[in-house]
Amino acid sequence: MDYLNAFLCGGILCAIGQILIDKTQLTPARILTGYVVAGVLLSALGLYQPLADWGGAGASVPLTGFGHLLAKGVQKAVSEQGWLGVLTGGLTAAAGGIAAAVVFGVVMAVLFRPKAKR
Repeated sequence: MDYLNAFLCGGILCAIGQILIDKTQLTPARILTGYVVAGVLLSALGLYQPLADWGGAGASVPLTGFGHLLAKGVQKAVSEQGWLGVLTGGLTAAAGGIAAAVVFGVVMAVLFRPKAKR
């Protein structure tokens, strides 16, 4: 059942993104940043954690999950360090994922040479 919930949750989030691409004039970059902001807002309202508990990886892997991770990191750092945590909490919580993205991006850039579009 966990696999089905993850599939449904992730599928619905992706379907919403595809509808936004098809039916609006929003650029993909604006939709992506909107998903991160939506994850932060839903987390701040206490609505994202129940979704993450139900959807598992279907809720934590998309960009809304990244926003939720940032919000949780800031919340934890503020409770431990005070206002300084606003500046450090999100990056501390997401450091592993950000570092992995940079390392894998460099590895792919070394292994594969980009070609100009024609």
